[in-house]
Amino acid sequence: MSEQPPYLRIADELRQRIAEHVWEPGDRLPSRAQIGQECGVGENVVRRAQELLISQGVLEGRAGSGTYVAEPRERVRVVRSSAREQPSGSPFRQDMKALRLQSDWESRTDAKVPAPAEIATRLGIAEGEPCVRTTYEFLADGKPVQLSTSWEPYAVTGGTLVVLPEGGPHAGAGVVNRMAAIGVTISHAVEQPEPRHATTEEASLLGIQKAALVTHIRRTYYSDDGRPVETADIVVPAAHCEIVYEIPINR
Repeated sequence: MSEQPPYLRIADELRQRIAEHVWEPGDRLPSRAQIGQECGVGENVVRRAQELLISQGVLEGRAGSGTYVAEPRERVRVVRSSAREQPSGSPFRQDMKALRLQSDWESRTDAKVPAPAEIATRLGIAEGEPCVRTTYEFLADGKPVQLSTSWEPYAVTGGTLVVLPEGGPHAGAGVVNRMAAIGVTISHAVEQPEPRHATTEEASLLGIQKAALVTHIRRTYYSDDGRPVETADIVVPAAHCEIVYEIPINR
């Protein structure tokens, strides 16, 4: 059996000190140099251990201040399911209501944004064709738990009442319900989740450490004639959210 990497041993040691209340939530940890000297390892080993615990939500890094024991925070359950879109509104709002959390989101929409190459491929359109791009920051009890950037071909919604996802009479109704309002029936969605490290911007928006683990979901909605009508990049912090896939069984 191979020996445990030094940074994992140090992570276990730091986790144990927190469990034994040597350090309490909100306490600032000693410097990496001091921890390294106590544990007989270099500062880089301590850094890797702390980054691991930050990605797990045990610690939190504060720019220019140091590393602190994170306040306990219940992980938010995010359900992905074909049955989540309801006439009453947003699937995110349903999830938060089930957890008795106050849901909200902030958004910004830009119309006629040229489609980048990857987005154009996902939407089955030519690179540079105009799209409506909307960026979202989803909040649970005022704390950010999810980011999303949505792209819709302007050719689908341009000139209709649903051209702005967060404006007009169908604002906030969700993609499925908005598209139904203009006669576009969505039959299914394809999601591709993969783990990666947060970018600097994502970390800042989500209140997590740079390079902390996130789940990046590429989601595309298709109409009943097989046409992609919306695609989105959804980013969920691993330390604060658990993603659950709910799969209906047809009988």
